[in-house]
Amino acid sequence: MRIVDVNEYYSPTGGGVRTYLDRKMGIMADLGHELIVVAPALEDSVEERPGGGRIIWMKAPSLIVDKNYGIFVWDQPIWDLLDQLKPDVVETSSPWRPAWTVGRWKGDALKVFFAHGDQIGAYPQRWLDSVATPVQVEQAFDWYSRYMDSFLSKYDAHVTNGPALAKRFRRRGQHVDASMPLGIERSWFSPDLRDENLRAALLAQCGLPPEGHLLLGLGRHHKEKRWPLVIDAVEAAANDLPVGLVLIGDGVERRHLEARIAGSPHIRIFRPVYDRVRLSRIMASCDALIHGSDAEPFGLVASEALASGLPLIGPDEGGFAELADPLFAETYAARDAYSAADAIRRMFAREPAILRNAARVAAGKVRSDYDHTVELMAYYQGLLDARRGTPALRAIGSL
Repeated sequence: MRIVDVNEYYSPTGGGVRTYLDRKMGIMADLGHELIVVAPALEDSVEERPGGGRIIWMKAPSLIVDKNYGIFVWDQPIWDLLDQLKPDVVETSSPWRPAWTVGRWKGDALKVFFAHGDQIGAYPQRWLDSVATPVQVEQAFDWYSRYMDSFLSKYDAHVTNGPALAKRFRRRGQHVDASMPLGIERSWFSPDLRDENLRAALLAQCGLPPEGHLLLGLGRHHKEKRWPLVIDAVEAAANDLPVGLVLIGDGVERRHLEARIAGSPHIRIFRPVYDRVRLSRIMASCDALIHGSDAEPFGLVASEALASGLPLIGPDEGGFAELADPLFAETYAARDAYSAADAIRRMFAREPAILRNAARVAAGKVRSDYDHTVELMAYYQGLLDARRGTPALRAIGSL
């Protein structure tokens, strides 16, 4: 099966989408399939990948607000390329120009809109959360849902990257054909990487003794992640508990966050750790992951933390909530720092040995990116077979 992904979110400099597609490309090659990513760049070029797959960079303007990304502005070059490649399946995930470019292509390949994000949840719901409920914002932005419907009518399938996103779209009256939860590269993460000496060193950097509680916050420094809420919650809980927070990441909000924690004795910010082995050891050596974003459709960081044997603290909405089993997690009312502080207190009031054992058991059940790719390929094959006259196979993978 040849799949072509027309993708504006695939950046030459990295990012979550690139990580996902690079791993997917390798797994697909191992399974006997081919993934070709068509992405915007400053110049035309082709990047072959060992074992199979390639990136076709097409010359396009840079995104004004972030030069790491480009935007497609012309349909015909992409149509000509798709005609040449003759894919079995064409994917796209951008709700802007690529959604229409792929939707209007006259080829006979299966067209799939694979949703990785929620524009309403990421932006207007966050901007207006002090004056309106999420449902009220959804109602006010119903025009955007209808806009999506207008291009989705040109696709054979609307697929989401997990149940949280599917639930949001369906709540807004949109049709979703299947939910295909993502997975992680399991080989990097393990509870066995826990290092008590490293844990003690991190607590010391937070000004706490080894008997303290160590929270980990991991991710981009962006308003969508709601790190100020997490910081407020940790500071409130620290009035009752010896608890520290290590924030690892970078982004446009970094200076703001550094200024915010300037007077906090037990909170530290560190740059991203690119050594995967070192990062995995840090994750396994903390006492719990704390998460703030309720807009993420899939809990990637939470999955990685859980695969490291780490208990979870996070909001009761979004992708995180789909993973938060009470056996190893505490949830709080989304967007509520006081509720988050109570969740921290509840977490560290639990019996540590029982809690960690529950997280360790769950670590072995975390979904892998291989699992995701195998299921997705089976679903696409089912759609293709249905088109060829075996309708019963169309049900494979649909949720």
